[in-house]
Amino acid sequence: MSEMVRRNCERAGLGPLRAHRLRHALATDLLDRGVRPPEIAQVPRQRDLATTAVYAKVDRAALRELALPWPVAG
Repeated sequence: MSEMVRRNCERAGLGPLRAHRLRHALATDLLDRGVRPPEIAQVPRQRDLATTAVYAKVDRAALRELALPWPVAG
């Protein structure tokens, strides 16, 4: 599957994307929407929650340090 994703992304001009990156983006988005890991695992048909955890892993504390302050009008 990863090779098919890579070829189609390159053909679409998106650069070298692999299936892992798409799975990670989906799992992260579902987590942000409040979906629980067991339900996230059902989307790509993963049987082991440890596999889902690999894709749903996000270091939010590290990301907060990179975030710029919200601009204030006025």
